[in-house]
Amino acid sequence: MTTASGTVKAGEIEIAYAESGAGEPVILLHGGESTHIQYDTFRPLLGAGIRAIAYDQRDSGASVNPPAPYGIPDLAEDCAALIRGLGYERAHLFGSSFGGFIALQVAVAVPDVVQSLTVGATFSDASALQAPVAADIIELSPSQRDARMLAFALSERGQADEELVAELRSVLVHRSPEADARRLAAIPGYDLTERLPEITAPTLLIYGEDDPAARPEVGQKIADAIPGARLAVIPGARHGITMEFARETARLLRDFVLAHPSR
Repeated sequence: MTTASGTVKAGEIEIAYAESGAGEPVILLHGGESTHIQYDTFRPLLGAGIRAIAYDQRDSGASVNPPAPYGIPDLAEDCAALIRGLGYERAHLFGSSFGGFIALQVAVAVPDVVQSLTVGATFSDASALQAPVAADIIELSPSQRDARMLAFALSERGQADEELVAELRSVLVHRSPEADARRLAAIPGYDLTERLPEITAPTLLIYGEDDPAARPEVGQKIADAIPGARLAVIPGARHGITMEFARETARLLRDFVLAHPSR
């Protein structure tokens, strides 16, 4: 499947993205330790009829932003600007982990751009910073996080797969201390718990059965708060649902997107 790349200008922000396929637009929001490359092997798995677009958030990859503080609402506005800049009124969103924070924020704050919402391995508030394992990883320097991320993201079986381990290592990025600090500082003010019932987009939540941080019960609470939302739990999966369990996650996302086509 051919991959193309481009940028969208949004004020002082230049948003870089990579895409493949054609059809229903699906915006893929990466996690805290990666960039759009998290979805390089995931995008093609979404198959025919879907235009899969993965972009670099602020302080990530090839996107350009001023060295100023920002919060999750700012990152949500960037996502909405990307959708509009690509010529769409609405798009399907998929966000994993940190990307899930942003996707939920878009669905609350800019609902008119959301055709459907799928989030995985994420939280509706900053309690993510205190979650087991995740809290320990955040305290480490970026260069020290890689080893801990293996057990966090992959099952024991996955950790024994050399090819999978190499793929995970390849998508983990090391930002500058300043950029890393800005990313982490965006989280403490994040809390959508009371606003989840405002979400009107069709919503699917995908969680790993054995995720040491974003446990399935976290996803169930979010699902219970969003009208009509449903939860899918992937057996044996930890936090890396778009890596070790990419096919299962892509199948769930594809089916959900095609069940809620653009008008």
